Amino acid sequence: MEKEDPRNRMTVSDMVSRFEGGRSRTDEDQWKLAKPQALMPPGARLQATRPANPEHWPQREQNRETPQRKHGEDSRGPRHSPPTARKVRKPSDNTEPPGASRDLTWKRMHSFRKRHSTQRLIQREVKPALEEPEEKETVKEEKKETVEEKLFKIAKELLDTEKAYVSRLHLLDQVFYAELLKEARSGNSFPEDVVKQIFSNISSVFQFHQQFFLPELQRRMDDWGSNPRIGDILQKVAPFLKMYGQYVCCFDRAMDLITTWMEKSPRFEEIVLDIQKREACGNLTLQHHMLEPVQRVPRYEMLLKDYLKKLPPGSPDRADSEKSLEIIFEAAKHSNAAIADMERLEKLWEVYEMLGMEEEMVDPSNKLIKEGPILKISFRSVSLKERHIFLFNNMLLYCVPKFSLVGARFFIRTRLDVDGMQVKDLNDVEFPHAFLVSGKLRTLELQARSQEEMQSWIQACQQAIDQNEKKTESFKAATSSLAQDLQQVTVERQELGKRAPQLIRDKLVSMCMRCKEPFNAFIRRRHHCRACGYVVCWKCSDYKAALEYDEYRQNRVCVECSSILEGQTGSREREDKKRGILEKEAAEVSGRSLMCSFLQVLEKSGRVGSRGWFVIPRDEPMILYMYAAPQDVKAQSTIPLLGYQVKKLLPGDNRCAFQLTQSKQTLSFLAESEEQRERWAEIINQVANGENQWSLDD
Repeated sequence: MEKEDPRNRMTVSDMVSRFEGGRSRTDEDQWKLAKPQALMPPGARLQATRPANPEHWPQREQNRETPQRKHGEDSRGPRHSPPTARKVRKPSDNTEPPGASRDLTWKRMHSFRKRHSTQRLIQREVKPALEEPEEKETVKEEKKETVEEKLFKIAKELLDTEKAYVSRLHLLDQVFYAELLKEARSGNSFPEDVVKQIFSNISSVFQFHQQFFLPELQRRMDDWGSNPRIGDILQKVAPFLKMYGQYVCCFDRAMDLITTWMEKSPRFEEIVLDIQKREACGNLTLQHHMLEPVQRVPRYEMLLKDYLKKLPPGSPDRADSEKSLEIIFEAAKHSNAAIADMERLEKLWEVYEMLGMEEEMVDPSNKLIKEGPILKISFRSVSLKERHIFLFNNMLLYCVPKFSLVGARFFIRTRLDVDGMQVKDLNDVEFPHAFLVSGKLRTLELQARSQEEMQSWIQACQQAIDQNEKKTESFKAATSSLAQDLQQVTVERQELGKRAPQLIRDKLVSMCMRCKEPFNAFIRRRHHCRACGYVVCWKCSDYKAALEYDEYRQNRVCVECSSILEGQTGSREREDKKRGILEKEAAEVSGRSLMCSFLQVLEKSGRVGSRGWFVIPRDEPMILYMYAAPQDVKAQSTIPLLGYQVKKLLPGDNRCAFQLTQSKQTLSFLAESEEQRERWAEIINQVANGENQWSLDD
C-alpha cells in the first residue's frame, strides 16, 4: 500500500479542523456520512420516515439540529434527504404502545444535542475572550526577540542544509563514484575515463565541505551564545567556492554520459540502479543528486542576502558578511563564466564537425564571431553563387555547401587569416549590399541580402581585425586622410605580390587597363594580372613572376607589375608624363566625384543606344566624362557642361529620361530610375549655371 505524505495529512487535518471549528467528528456523524442513501422519490422517502403520530413532528424537527450544518440546510436538516428510518420489530405481547419507544429515543437525542450544542456555543464565545491577553503578550515578546531569533534561524538553516549537503556529497563521492570506479578498474564493462568525466572534481568538493567548512560552521553554532556571527567564517571559505566552476562546466557532459552508458553498458546500469534503491538515496536518481552541487553556491548567496537584511546596521558582523557576499557573488560569476565557456566550446565543436576540419586547424582557443550564408560575386561572369562563411577571432573560412546526409556539411574553399585582412563597402551600382574582404592569399567580393546584413558583416570583420591589431600591437592611427591615402598607395607598392589583389570583374572594363586598347572576342581576350588584379590583354600580360602570397609560384602578371617586381620603377613615371586628357581611370575619378552612374544614350530617332558610365569629377565639375565601363582606364569622350540646360520631360513622356540642350545641340539620356534622373538634373543645373559651386566642392 502506498504511504501517504505526512505533510499532506497535516494540511488536510488543519483544513478539517478549521472548517469544523476545532471539533472532531462523533460516531453519529461518522454513521451519517458512511450510511448510503436509498435512491427513491423524495415524496416516498418523506412518507416512509415520518412517525405515524403527527404530535411528534415538531419534536423530531427540533431534535434534528446537528452541529454540521451545510449550506442550504435549516434546523430540520436536508429538505429532501432525511435520515432513513430504522427497521421496526414485530410487536409482541409485552411491547410498548406503537410510537412510545420512538418518542423516548427522540427525546433523548434532543436532550443530548441541546446540551452539546449549548456547551460548544459557550466555548466558542468565551474562549477567545480569555485567550486574547495571552496572544497580545506573545506578540510583544516575539517583537522583542525577532531580530535575534531570525538571525539564529538563518544560521541554523545554513548548518542544517550543510549537513544534508555533505551527506549527499558523501553519497556521490564515496558510494557512486567509488563503486563505479572500482568496477571500471577491475573489469572491462566501461572505461575508467568515463567515470572520471562524469564526477569531475566531486572528491575535492566533498573533502572541502566535510573536513573544513562543516566543522567550522558546527563549532560556531555551538558557541553562538557568546559569538553570534557567521560572516567571518563565510569570508574565509568563500574563495574556495570557485572550484565549483569546473564541476558546473562538466555537468551537461556528465548528464549525457550517464544517459549514454546506462543504455550502452548493462553493468554500469546495474550498479547505478542498485545504489539508487538504497535508503540513503531517498528514491532519487543519480542525476538528481548530481544537481545539488550546481545549486549550492546560489543557495549560499540567497541565505547570506537574507541574513544581511535581518542584520542591524551597526552589527560587528556586517562588514564580514558584505565582504563574503561579494566573494560568493564572484564565485557564482566564475561558475557562469565556466558555463558560457563550455557553451562556446560546444558551439565551436559543432562548427568543426560541420566543416570536417583537420586536426591541425582545430583550436579550442578559437572564438566563433559570426557565421551565415552569403553570395559570392564572380569576376568572370555576373552570376552569384551560394556560399557560407565562418568568421573566427583569427581566421575567416570561405566554404561551399555540400549536399550530403552524413559527414561534413561544408567544404572549405579558402582560409583568410585575420592578420592583414581588410574589409570595405564596395558601393557597387550593379551589385547592391556588396562588400570586399581582402586577405593575403585571396580577395573576395561578397554580396549580402540587405544593407543591414552587409553592415553587420563589415562590423564583425572590423571587430576581429581591431582585436587582432590590439593583440599584436601593430595598429597605427593615421594623422590625416591625405597621409592615409598616400600611405595606402605606398603599402600597395611594397606589398605587390605579397598579398592577393582584388581581381577586377570582366564586365566592368571594356579595354585593356594597360595599353587602353578595346577588347574583342577574337583578337584581344581578357586576362587578369595576379599581382595587381587588373584586366589586361594578352600582349600586356605576357609576363611571369614568382609571387610570395602563392608560395613563390610563377603567375601571369602585367607589364608594369613585372617591371616593379624586377626593380624597374621608371616605367610608371614615364607613362604618367604621356597621359592625355581622356586617360583618367574611371575608378579613380568615380571615387572623388559629384555624381556617377550608368546612363543610356538615346538616339535622335528615340531608340535606346549604348550604355555607359558617366562621371562628373569633384575637381573638374564642368566636365562630364563618359566611359564604356566603370573600371576603364580611359574615357571615350568628354562633354563640357557650361551653358547646358536640363529638360526632364521628353516627347515620349519617359519619366527616367532627360535632355541637355545648348543652342542647336541636344543630348538625350535615360537614367535607371526617376530618383537618379532628379539627382543628375540637379547637379548639372548647378555646375552649368555656376550656382552653389563652393558647397559642391565641399
